[in-house]
Amino acid sequence: MSHGLFIEKVTIFTFAILILAICTGCSKGSYQHISAEEAAQIMASEKNYIIVDVRTQEEYDKKHIPGAVLVPIDEIKKGNLSALPDKNQTLLIYCWTGRRAEDSAVLLAELGYKNIYEFGGLVSWTGELEGEEIDNSEN
Repeated sequence: MSHGLFIEKVTIFTFAILILAICTGCSKGSYQHISAEEAAQIMASEKNYIIVDVRTQEEYDKKHIPGAVLVPIDEIKKGNLSALPDKNQTLLIYCWTGRRAEDSAVLLAELGYKNIYEFGGLVSWTGELEGEEIDNSEN
């Protein structure tokens, strides 16, 4: 192999590694879609998680999962994330049907959050709820 050919191959290899490093560094984060049952299992077995309701204040007030933190999707879009300071903490995200939860999970992943689990909406949640529309008179 000639010296010139060797230099050319090393240059191409170095350039390829550089491009790979750049692309890896700017890749967008990801999240996992899980079922409501899987989310309930995480809630029952783990301690370091935040349940994130991405609906509006009005929707949250009507009914929500006990312990859920309200972070409306509009606030996520604006970057108002003081309720979610630890980007490594497990986030369990829901809304009413799942659409806003999925969109929020994408946004949070793009913002560098690492442990995101989107589990759809309250329409498929069979666990406990609290709020203005919940009848607690039977308790």
